[in-house]
Amino acid sequence: MSAFLTEYGLFLAKTLTVLAAVLVVLAAAMTAIREQSVHRRGDRLEVHDLNERFRGLADSVRDTLLSDAARKALHKQRRKQAKARRKGDTPTRRPRLFVLNFRGDLHAHAVDELREEISAVLQVAESGDEVLLRLESEGGLVHAYGLGASQLARFKQRGIPLTVAVDKVAASGGYLMACVADRIIAAPFAVIGSIGVVGQLPNFNRLLRRMDIDYELHTAGEFKRTLTLFGENTEAARAKFREELEETHALFKQFVAEHRPQLDLARVATGEHWFGARALALKLVDALQTSDDYLLQKIDEADLVELRFRRHRTLSDRLARGLIRLGGGLLRGAQDMAGTRWR
Repeated sequence: MSAFLTEYGLFLAKTLTVLAAVLVVLAAAMTAIREQSVHRRGDRLEVHDLNERFRGLADSVRDTLLSDAARKALHKQRRKQAKARRKGDTPTRRPRLFVLNFRGDLHAHAVDELREEISAVLQVAESGDEVLLRLESEGGLVHAYGLGASQLARFKQRGIPLTVAVDKVAASGGYLMACVADRIIAAPFAVIGSIGVVGQLPNFNRLLRRMDIDYELHTAGEFKRTLTLFGENTEAARAKFREELEETHALFKQFVAEHRPQLDLARVATGEHWFGARALALKLVDALQTSDDYLLQKIDEADLVELRFRRHRTLSDRLARGLIRLGGGLLRGAQDMAGTRWR
């Protein structure tokens, strides 16, 4: 029985090794496919009138509650208002609230669309306008979320007020992006914080040696590679890897301090996360409020304009995305090998 378990364990380890390698290659191929499709024909920017959408929701209820006469009067008023907007007969230009959305993943792929939306807003925004970003992210790769934060900083450089709304989670790289905002609002049970960095990878060196498989890695430069998947890791390599993590964490803390100087970094930059109510007490956020309430609060004083940049997806790109979703947790683990993560 013990011999069987040993053989089974060795077989399972081999299978996992091969699977991990295949998934890494697959992830790289999917990234290449995505990068090739960045500016295909068929990309489009969708612009939605959220005032009209919210009015439509309310009117659907009113249609049931109002009398026939009141309902006809309401519809007549709506037609008159719509005609006035089309003709430009409104008394004065109302301020505009541009609404953007960001749903993050490990690689912060949504930055590709976000940067296009930001470029569009920057060209049309005027004095008195502002931006609301509905952000949801658990964090991911350092360079990917660093670019996302840099994109949001473009608003600050142009003097356009930015509010970030977190309804569920803005942790790690997600909080790195959120802290750029002039104001952060969060739902009471939204997960906030996780100002820390993690780097992890499996090592199959002992398994390869047991199977009489040699692995060679040649580099020019003492620290071109530190920890590896298949080579033998040394204490010097581990020390260098930990040093790089600390340097990245220091950069993370410095960035947060620049944008939210009111924070007690020694208290909040421990890698912990908190729910919205506690995050408010720690000054990680500025108010407890959902994005829906924020929009309803603005509906009578501003034109709410939602922007969504849609990329044209080829069949190969859609298949790639499907495979990534199908891989689920296994693929996420394989992608962790690609680099250090905000976490």
